[in-house]
Amino acid sequence: MKIQPLSDRVLVEPAAAEVKSAGGIYIPDTAKEKPQKGTVVAAGPGKKDEPVTVKPGDTVLFGKYSGTEIQVEGKDYLIMRESDILAIV
Repeated sequence: MKIQPLSDRVLVEPAAAEVKSAGGIYIPDTAKEKPQKGTVVAAGPGKKDEPVTVKPGDTVLFGKYSGTEIQVEGKDYLIMRESDILAIV
């Protein structure tokens, strides 16, 4: 990965959106919800007195509209502050 986040930023690869509902109905692209779960790809070193607690490979939960969407080498990622992460799964 050529991107190294700075400060308390974290690079997350969001999980794929659900394609099929629990009842077996296929969900069209326009009705899919944004994923709120993903895998940490890279993390910055943290702030001076607050090191980053997540590490690459962690599965995390984050807010629906958290972070900034970026595209690197054809893949979609989110870059966000560590404080936008709600939990480690």
